[in-house]
Amino acid sequence: MYIPKQYTKEDYQEIKAFMQRHNFVTVISTVEGKPIATHVPVNVQEDEETLYITGHVAKGNQQWQTLDHGENILVIFQGPHAYISSTWYEDEDVPTWNYQSVQVYGKSRLLTEEELVSDLTMLLDKYEGQRDQGATWNNMSERTKRQMKGVKGFRIKVTEIFAAYKLSQSRSTTDKDNIIDTLDHSDNHLDRAVAEAMAKEQGRSK
Repeated sequence: MYIPKQYTKEDYQEIKAFMQRHNFVTVISTVEGKPIATHVPVNVQEDEETLYITGHVAKGNQQWQTLDHGENILVIFQGPHAYISSTWYEDEDVPTWNYQSVQVYGKSRLLTEEELVSDLTMLLDKYEGQRDQGATWNNMSERTKRQMKGVKGFRIKVTEIFAAYKLSQSRSTTDKDNIIDTLDHSDNHLDRAVAEAMAKEQGRSK
């Protein structure tokens, strides 16, 4: 991913937290030179200062076969993004787009059945654990659990990380304030999320 220097994010802990928050990702691999992609929720964990991404895909999805000892698997974590009109600037310029995105490369392998159960348990606990009688692994019937036979789990060891936070860093303080205020009054939740990210980058409370 091409990232101009002013938009590069290098804070490892912040990048890790971003990945854990925006964990519905795009996993990309290749079959005979042709890229294939799947959109899936994943778990992001750290073990001995190495990040690991775990998840699962349907057995009917041919991509799982590329994740058995896969090399250079690409995973894209997409944050909020918003159109930025140049009419919000003090001086004439061109419109642009602000966004936050993290791309990682890694080596993959398939999960064992025991590891898959552990990974599904973790994912369900994250989204169902706070619900009264939520659909956690421990609350599911054996009949429902058998549906696990229809998926394949994977684990990706992250080897490279590229993080881009394009948040109008090159604009003047006045321009940034105008952009934040305009986006913050938008009906679009992504616009408001970008306004919040920009304010945080500036050390400003909205």
